Amino acid sequence: MQAARPLSRPHSLILVALAALLTACGGGGTDSGTINASLSRGVLIQAPPPRLAPISAAQLQATLQASTSGQGVLQIAGNPVCGVDLYYMNYGTVGGRGEATNATGAIMVPSGTAAQCSGARPVVLWAHGTTTDRGYNMADIQNSGESALAAALFAAQGYIVVAPNYAGYDASRLPYHPYLNADQSSKDMIDALTAARSALKDGRLATSNQGAARVTDNGKLYIFGYSQGGHVAMATHRALQAAGQTVTATAPSAGPYAMLAFGDAVFYGNVNLGSTIFTPLLATSYQKAYGDIYSQPTDLYTAQYATGIETLLPSGTDISQIFQQGKLPQTQLFSSTPPTAPPGSPAQLQATLNAITPPTQPPALAPLFALGFGTTPLINNNARLAYLLDAIANPDGAVPALTTGAQAANPQNTLRRAFKTNDLRNWTPARPTLLCGGNGDPTVFFTNTQIMQGLWTAPSPLAPPAGVVTVLDVDSAPSGPSDPFAAAKLGFAQVKAAGIAAGGQSGWIQQYHGAAAPFCAAAARGFFSQF
Repeated sequence: MQAARPLSRPHSLILVALAALLTACGGGGTDSGTINASLSRGVLIQAPPPRLAPISAAQLQATLQASTSGQGVLQIAGNPVCGVDLYYMNYGTVGGRGEATNATGAIMVPSGTAAQCSGARPVVLWAHGTTTDRGYNMADIQNSGESALAAALFAAQGYIVVAPNYAGYDASRLPYHPYLNADQSSKDMIDALTAARSALKDGRLATSNQGAARVTDNGKLYIFGYSQGGHVAMATHRALQAAGQTVTATAPSAGPYAMLAFGDAVFYGNVNLGSTIFTPLLATSYQKAYGDIYSQPTDLYTAQYATGIETLLPSGTDISQIFQQGKLPQTQLFSSTPPTAPPGSPAQLQATLNAITPPTQPPALAPLFALGFGTTPLINNNARLAYLLDAIANPDGAVPALTTGAQAANPQNTLRRAFKTNDLRNWTPARPTLLCGGNGDPTVFFTNTQIMQGLWTAPSPLAPPAGVVTVLDVDSAPSGPSDPFAAAKLGFAQVKAAGIAAGGQSGWIQQYHGAAAPFCAAAARGFFSQF
């Protein structure tokens, strides 16, 4: 659930530079193929997908070494072994209500003479993080730092990368995005994978490799996603496993897996950075899917922001302009005036409402939480009160206090029911799973990872066999000389120190969530290489 600027400044500059050089080195595209008007799931609308920007490993290496930012990419990703052929795909999928639609995305195929750049290669299914940009396109590598990261970390190291944009973005016909809808997003990912595999299988892709060197799918499937993509990646693993399809290993990272617990925490006043962006994306997604989040937008939003909010995000307008235009508050999710307890309520209820508007505990997080309160809030007090009354009557097993760690059994509030529907605390992975994140994340709280870790650890009834689940906190010291994630931890520590030195603690907090992304992705590659 990551905000519109997903990467910290040092790493966003690095990846912008990488994206620019990939486009500069790339050759002309191809646009031939058959057009299929069908929106059937997993079917390519243009077959084969056109090739956009081939680049050789030598070109990539030389350009990276020529700049400080490029050298930073090499530190994280390693020297490129393969070139990259980039393709733009358009395929049939479904929306949040199951309606037929289309989505687009990228296929990145390694090329070159090295052994790992040709023949049968593994697939990485990449789930991107939150963006407010309606035109977002992982195949537009010049403007997508996340796409550049996927290319450098995986495609240039011999992996086929399949990276959907999701329904509701780029050239998708869907007029909204089914944000954090676990059922829809897993179908979208699986449809993208099906479409990409069909392109690889039919042998018609224009490619830098010819004959016996042509790249094919070797059947191994890895899934990675960060932030929103972490939730999408886990939901996709769950869906593929339930369908009996092969998953080799996954690395959902910094995702809001425990959706109901996370939502409860926010309404209890633990407001995360980016909440005024995430809330309309979520509410619109669930209103489109279930139809019962509200009767009219003013049931949830204050009158100041209700008009037009259902079509506000994602947008062709930059999020900074949306803030400047007064269409969303930058941080104020809730009113700084506490909700009023219903008549006849115990006195303790009003005391509780006062104490969480905003919370002052723990003291270290109080300044962060306070940013989420003000006099021009997005959510009205009636909606917050209704949510909290249900959370008190039907508590979650992780919030406000950890008990069972399980989902609330029977929430009645419609938003809480939607959160439970999309909460991922109801399954057990059978294949190796790496959960990566940082313990100080102010955007997607690390408690999401810790809750899943608890449920997947014996003696929990959801615990898999020992060794299936690995948890990585990049914001921790290496455990010793044999720590397989030492490089990710030390790299993040360097970025953290530089961020604090440049902008102080408050400036670093703004960068934290995005800063961990490249290190979780690099750790995922090392993890995948074991299987």
